[in-house]
Amino acid sequence: MAEDSDLEKTESATPKRLEKAREEGQVARSRELATFALLSAGFFGIWMLSGTIGEHLQAMLRGSLTFNHADAFETRRMLIGAGVAAREGLYALFPVLALTGVAALLAPMALGGWLFSTKSLEMKFDRLNPISGLGRIFSINGPIQLGMSLVKTIMVGAIGGSAVWNRRDEILGLAMQPAPRAFADAFHLIAVCCGTTVAGMFVVAAIDVPYQLWSYHRKLRMTKEEVKREHRENEGDPHVKGRIRQQQRAMARRRMMAQIPKADVVVTNPTHFAVAIQYTDGEMRAPKVIAKGVNLVAARIRELATENNVPLLEAPPLARALYHNVDLNREIPGPLYGAVAQVLAWVYQLKRFREHGGDVPMAPTDLDVPADLDKGPVSDDDAAEEADDALSPEGAADASRDANTTASNPAGRADTARGGNEGATE
Repeated sequence: MAEDSDLEKTESATPKRLEKAREEGQVARSRELATFALLSAGFFGIWMLSGTIGEHLQAMLRGSLTFNHADAFETRRMLIGAGVAAREGLYALFPVLALTGVAALLAPMALGGWLFSTKSLEMKFDRLNPISGLGRIFSINGPIQLGMSLVKTIMVGAIGGSAVWNRRDEILGLAMQPAPRAFADAFHLIAVCCGTTVAGMFVVAAIDVPYQLWSYHRKLRMTKEEVKREHRENEGDPHVKGRIRQQQRAMARRRMMAQIPKADVVVTNPTHFAVAIQYTDGEMRAPKVIAKGVNLVAARIRELATENNVPLLEAPPLARALYHNVDLNREIPGPLYGAVAQVLAWVYQLKRFREHGGDVPMAPTDLDVPADLDKGPVSDDDAAEEADDALSPEGAADASRDANTTASNPAGRADTARGGNEGATE
């Protein structure tokens, strides 16, 4: 399909895509790096253990070339000698073989880390498809791999051939030297030639490793649609998550509305803001805000307060300061203690008036509200979002039901009459 073409796969692989590829056995690998590691381990192993290896080889040759007249006619002597020679050869080469084995295990960790995946061992019949095989051969990766092989062969061959050619006189001179000296010089020449070859393989590996990393990440590139789909799978559909957040806010607003019948007073703007305050002497350190809102939400708060005989007080600066500076179910800040204390004193006077009669208490005015706490109106967007959450049909129905249930409590607002409340406030 066009959306899966290499031309449209412009996005880098995500961490999830890389992890999935790793689980499937796809990691960056460089055969040239592994070859260089093996050759280096073998070279340095022979270089460091050359004395021990030489002793074992001399013992093997001495045992193989030493025999008497009786041994020459002993049929089992040849087998015994071969066993001894094999044991000496194993002793000589075992440290080098162990070192190269460790290098073979550690080399993959340098590029892509160690990985064992059973998925790479699964039978996949599409691998037997000759058309797919031809496609891989004639793809862009085929010529590149062929070119890398040719470069490696030419470079290593040229370096190794140059090392041998430059020392041709020394190699030919070995035949004229005594055996001990010839062995020592031969080992030195072999070490020099092998070291030069290993250096050539380092150059090849240094070229192959960046290419393998680039090829690996290029193969795992993704289209923009794949990245978006994976993001939706990981994080969830933004529309669904937005709807969930909206419902969560709506539930919180409905719980807030259900607390209004418990309020002692609702401070208003009178129409744009409404904040419900509750204070229980002996149980609270300071009055706290149990509900607040603007515009339509404020209207709903005033409506529920009126239905449940909660006094309403018009105090615009205090309403705005409480709305902007106090979170739900949090105590009011110290700078507003004085103003809220006057409001609560008026509420208690109003309660006594309803119970015992007397003069109608005057609503407090000119409340002391610090100017820096009065931050003015809220933005239209915030007000609209608040209204959508709190005043949805189901939200309004639930809030009304919860408020009515709370109001049915005998400890409700039977102490104030609705008519007197309206006359003493707005």
